[in-house]
Amino acid sequence: MPVRHNEGMDLGLTERVFVVTGGSRGLGLATAATLVSEGAHVILVARDQVGLDSATAKLGGGASAVGIPGDLGDPTTAERVVAAAVARFGRLDGALIGVGGPPAGTVMGTDDDTWRSSFETVFLGSLRVARAAANAMSSHPGDLLGVGGSLVFVLGTSAREVLPGMSPSNGLRPGLGMMVKDLADELGPRGIRVNGLMPGRISTDRVFANDARAGSPEMVRRRNESAIPLGRYGQPEEFGRIASFLLSPTASYVTGSLVPVDGGMLRSF
Repeated sequence: MPVRHNEGMDLGLTERVFVVTGGSRGLGLATAATLVSEGAHVILVARDQVGLDSATAKLGGGASAVGIPGDLGDPTTAERVVAAAVARFGRLDGALIGVGGPPAGTVMGTDDDTWRSSFETVFLGSLRVARAAANAMSSHPGDLLGVGGSLVFVLGTSAREVLPGMSPSNGLRPGLGMMVKDLADELGPRGIRVNGLMPGRISTDRVFANDARAGSPEMVRRRNESAIPLGRYGQPEEFGRIASFLLSPTASYVTGSLVPVDGGMLRSF
């Protein structure tokens, strides 16, 4: 069913335009749904054309959402999708930059090729999108308190704490977390805000797959939930609302922050 405008909340997103990578499912699609419900337009990026077609249909089609197939490991993808957003909607106001996590593995057990390909996609792919989006936004100065746009990186809690058996993620996400701070310094004078989100255990296919690798999915879930103060996994829509807030002019004085969306699971600041 097409997403309808949300009459209960106004984030100032009407007619704004956002690129959402990893947008065909999970956290990306949930964020795109909130953005569209708030009156924004989205360009969804994912590798799977079938998934993109399904996602754009759920979001109401070409008037609200356009799907573009692309792999962030390809150096040409970022510029191509940003150019498509500006060509289709005439402007760009921000991007949710999420990449499917790197493969599970240990430091000793992960080979060099896996490290290289993970770095190319998760790290360089994300930075390419941020650079391309920032350059496109620089020609459209902000219309609220000088805010020219917003970049939000989807990092995961491995940006701050080690996830057992997820060494490639543990190695790459903290570096991106520091890039959030660095880019916030660099782009702030241009009115562009940069933040990162650290989702914990959200009910997505990837989290369920990781649970299954650790044993009985139901037992693993119960064990994990016992370590979450709110006692449950989050829903993608809960993440999508926080991401949309950070992308919106409502968050006009928030930049350089890493925000957990984890039900209180992180035990560090």
